[in-house]
Amino acid sequence: MLRLFRPSVLGAIAIAAVVSACATTPSPPPPPPLDEPGARPVLRDWRTIITPGDRDRYDRLDAAWSLALQQARRQRGSGDLASTGELIDPDAARPSVIPPAGDYRCRTVKLGSQGGEDGLGYVVYSWFACRIEQTPNGLKFSKLTGSQRPSGLLFPENDRSMILLGSMALADEPPANSYGQRPDRDLVAVLERIGERRWRLVLPWPRNESNLDLIELVPA
Repeated sequence: MLRLFRPSVLGAIAIAAVVSACATTPSPPPPPPLDEPGARPVLRDWRTIITPGDRDRYDRLDAAWSLALQQARRQRGSGDLASTGELIDPDAARPSVIPPAGDYRCRTVKLGSQGGEDGLGYVVYSWFACRIEQTPNGLKFSKLTGSQRPSGLLFPENDRSMILLGSMALADEPPANSYGQRPDRDLVAVLERIGERRWRLVLPWPRNESNLDLIELVPA
């Protein structure tokens, strides 16, 4: 004989099945703390952090490249620009951009002049000390020596670029760590890999002197 269950009985059976399933399925383990091996920091999207002024500079990156290279090619400069090779090629970016943490040699190349035709079209500086370190908030870049010392966090963008949001320290000031608090010191840059163990930071429309700054990075 076919046995019919009342609705209340069926409800009790369903609840018991759910309870049984929960009891036998373990919950996934929590993610490891950031200071444990294998931990991966979760960064916010840089687009939610960047200031309006820096977003405007970033959006006009191609224009900065164009103007700066035009000025560098037709105006007098300082240093050996020909020695920079792919560093001044706008299309030099390669895949696998993420740099290893550690100490780096770095040099700044300034392209273009905010002073127009009367200024230097380029300046190639000597080598300084820089560092990339892993922090609980992600990779951090710092220029350690020199009179202009940018530093900031590197945010993932794609396989060919990372976005740096940072600040500039000048002269004898302590290292900058105040993005968004001092608009006159804020900066945005794009990190790209341009060769075997060779990277560059591209800073469009710097506050002073040039129209595009490039910071070349090679492991020390």
